[in-house]
Amino acid sequence: MIVFGVRTPSRRATLSGTGSEPVDDPGARPMSLARIHNFSISLDGFATGEPQTLETPFGHAGQRLHRWMMATRYWDPSGTAGVDDAFAERHGPGIGAEIMGANKFGPPGWQDDPDWRGWWGPNPPFHTPTFVLTHRPRSPIEMEGGTTFHFLDASPAEALEVARAAADGQDVRIGGGATVVRDFLAAGLVDHMHLVQVPIVLGRGVRLWDGLEALEAGYAVESVSSPSGVTHLTFTREA
Repeated sequence: MIVFGVRTPSRRATLSGTGSEPVDDPGARPMSLARIHNFSISLDGFATGEPQTLETPFGHAGQRLHRWMMATRYWDPSGTAGVDDAFAERHGPGIGAEIMGANKFGPPGWQDDPDWRGWWGPNPPFHTPTFVLTHRPRSPIEMEGGTTFHFLDASPAEALEVARAAADGQDVRIGGGATVVRDFLAAGLVDHMHLVQVPIVLGRGVRLWDGLEALEAGYAVESVSSPSGVTHLTFTREA
């Protein structure tokens, strides 16, 4: 179950497998970027449907926003190669920490369940320190495979500072959901964003774009259409 890439001219960094590497000063500490990958939205801009429940993490959207990725080799060894797979596999390399919202970590009310440990079972797919933004922090939860969930009541800038320290020079992935991604964009903290526009209309849910008028002015924007019907949009911060 899913519960939730390309140049960076302003910081002269790559998105290589070992993190962001400045090319103008070989002796400098690598510059950590804030990145978003594989973030799917509908034609009308919704990143999830409603209502979210334990049984329906994406509400009435179901898995329709993510079928493009589930069909790739990145997700399933028997899946397809091609443009979708090439974008999807950029999700992990160079990432040293993740930030996510409370609704990505669990359904409404999870804060009242002391045994809730996320949607993903004992070995979550993050394999890094993972910071959950919530107004009701709790003690960290150490999982198998290198994931430790940390719970923060913090602003986007404060959370990014903490996550960058934990990432040890590698990049920080802003993992969603839509409200968290929107908040980080509004705060001007995102260096690279990969969106996937899926040709469906949801009509309701949580929209990404509200309050982000003229966001594109600060980014180099590229689009790539896929035979699967989705369009990959990359936003790379400009100087």
